[in-house]
Amino acid sequence: MYITDDGIKLNAKLDMPVGDVKKCPLCLVFHGFTGHIEEDHIVAVAKGLNEIGVATLRVDLYGHGNSDGEFREHNLYKWLNNILAVVDYAKKLDFVTDMYICGHSQGGLAVTLAAAMLRDTVKALMPLSPAYVIIKGAKEGELLGQPFDPENIPDQLISWDDRTLSGNYIRVAQSIDLDAAIKKFKGPVLIVHGDADEAVPVQESIEAAKKFSNCKLELIKGEDHCYGSHLDLVVKAVQNFVRELD
Repeated sequence: MYITDDGIKLNAKLDMPVGDVKKCPLCLVFHGFTGHIEEDHIVAVAKGLNEIGVATLRVDLYGHGNSDGEFREHNLYKWLNNILAVVDYAKKLDFVTDMYICGHSQGGLAVTLAAAMLRDTVKALMPLSPAYVIIKGAKEGELLGQPFDPENIPDQLISWDDRTLSGNYIRVAQSIDLDAAIKKFKGPVLIVHGDADEAVPVQESIEAAKKFSNCKLELIKGEDHCYGSHLDLVVKAVQNFVRELD
């Protein structure tokens, strides 16, 4: 299925809980930078939620997976507009009782920003290995391992898989006040992060957890960015968190 955002088609998959469920919560699940909705960690978290009675809506964001848009031209503003469109779609589903939002890496950053805007709609927030470092790096002049002058932004960067990224990606990230977004969302938050993550420093999540008003931080010992060794512990942490929601 596709959800449309101002003419942009976003590839999406809706999975319902096992059994004859008439009403249930819905969790929106988003991937990270260069990711997509069929990655092992995205599918595992979605299935884990389905197992405990929560429907999931996984969505490929602009320039990723099977959605429209060029990777080079994606940025956080475009992703946030996508998320707003997905939430508008989800609001029309008659089975939904509560709405949760979950995202991995850059998706974890995006859902944090979105939750601040949608705090009247989103009941709980789950950033997984959130790439909060993107905002800091864009402002200080180092992103994707590449140094640059933050006052003279390059026309393009080269991403980890040798794909180009427009300088507008940096311009957008520089304009975002992450701390303000964190302070606005007062609902329950779960941050999950591997303490051996080489892509996104775990310290960023540790510091962010202190700034949220109601946050649980789950550190997975020895785990990497996409949870290649202990994905079951990530799923368990998400399930336990959701079970405890009112």
